[in-house]
Amino acid sequence: MYRMRLLPSPTQFFLFRCATDLRLQFGGADSSFMLTLITGGARSGKSSFGQSLCNEGKQVVYIATALPCDQEMRARISRHRASRPAWWLTVEEPIAVADVAGRHASSTNVVLIDCLTVWFSNLLFEWRNDDPLLVERKTHEQVAKLISISKRGNVIAVTNEVGSGIVPESRVARQFRDIQGFINQQVAEAADADYLLVSGIPLLIKPSPGVPR
Repeated sequence: MYRMRLLPSPTQFFLFRCATDLRLQFGGADSSFMLTLITGGARSGKSSFGQSLCNEGKQVVYIATALPCDQEMRARISRHRASRPAWWLTVEEPIAVADVAGRHASSTNVVLIDCLTVWFSNLLFEWRNDDPLLVERKTHEQVAKLISISKRGNVIAVTNEVGSGIVPESRVARQFRDIQGFINQQVAEAADADYLLVSGIPLLIKPSPGVPR
């Protein structure tokens, strides 16, 4: 089975370096930091690519949002743990992701969040008795808080494309799909670099080549 390397390939590093150079050129006063969004479908290589952008030897804080709620999820968590360098600091936080990122952004090289989709599913369950419009507003506020943290440090966020299939049957599933789509749009608009992973191949979709921001 094909597995992406932990360290970046020359092409991956070149793409990331181009995104950084554009931030330096157009980003303004806080141009030394950047926000990167990595999106794609299930098993498309998002997590591996996110890890590959964190150069070997750098201080990395990895925020894991999954809860070990059943055997399948525990197995997934174990696989993710095994794929990360032992010297990274892992913080398991299902809810207060923005707060944790804020505490570490200024004191480490990179904050890697994996992933926004699981984070939102945790928030949706936490707020399950709230009015849907209130859930949407509170989610927007949490995401805006996370985006603001990228002004103080480098943040890489992994997310999922959840709206490319059929319309979900249940109301909760439709709510999840819709708000997750809004989350992705909100972060992508603010991000300095956006990548789409397809079959393990990273496609740089922002900034577009030759189109300055």
